[in-house]
Amino acid sequence: MFVKNQLMIKPKTREQIEIMYESAQIVSRTLGMLAKEIKPGVTTLYLDKLAEDYIRSQGAKPGFLGLYDFPNTLCVSPNAQVVHGIPNSKPLQEGDIISVDCGALKNGYYGDHAYTFPVGEVAPEVAELLKVTKESLYIGIREFKLGNRVEDVGYAIQTYCERHGYGVVRELVGHGVGTKMHEDPEMPNYGRKGKGKKFVEGMVVAIEPMINLGTKNIKQLRDGWTILTRDGKPSAHFEHDVALVEGKPKLLSTFKYIYEALGIESHEEDEFLYK
Repeated sequence: MFVKNQLMIKPKTREQIEIMYESAQIVSRTLGMLAKEIKPGVTTLYLDKLAEDYIRSQGAKPGFLGLYDFPNTLCVSPNAQVVHGIPNSKPLQEGDIISVDCGALKNGYYGDHAYTFPVGEVAPEVAELLKVTKESLYIGIREFKLGNRVEDVGYAIQTYCERHGYGVVRELVGHGVGTKMHEDPEMPNYGRKGKGKKFVEGMVVAIEPMINLGTKNIKQLRDGWTILTRDGKPSAHFEHDVALVEGKPKLLSTFKYIYEALGIESHEEDEFLYK
């Protein structure tokens, strides 16, 4: 998402990370619940209501609702929409893809999480975009460690995605997360090795590649929120909350609930498990 407030980096204690883990797990379970519902004919307004009800049932508040005056619980961005799409009554169609970005606030700390779902069967080139973008997320996370800097993560994501011929969005970045949804540092998905702020123990960041099938160029709708690819080609978006614990990246969020819902076996998160 756009970073609107720049703050000093605020490393978290283990106790604070534990609280953030709970918020991140709530948004992870929310996306897992939605995974069962995403199919042709379903509207994003329906998904939004399900998400809000579930988050509130967990004793949390929707993290996006009212944030910078955003009107809904979810950002839902189909096909050529990159991020910040507003839920509506248009049914999803076979062959669509849909980025679902979700936030929750509990005990004063935020969780922030996103996944791009295929709606039924999608074109092979679109399925490959989803695969590579998700792979780039973990490639970037692997660089979030003591001794590295912010742009090491972006460099890893950028080089991997551009090697596949994709466009890496420049205007939208990941970010620190904590008592505010968007904290320092910005976490771009591009960069130069060895540049940017040094990582420190206790940092918690949201790493979120936003990768286009075509060029990197984007535009914004008149609603003031929705971001689209300028060439109209599809875009993919995946996001994890990651804490730096004992010098290594540890996932506070997880895709395991999505995979359980969809019957997918995966070990991609094994090396980053916090618990």
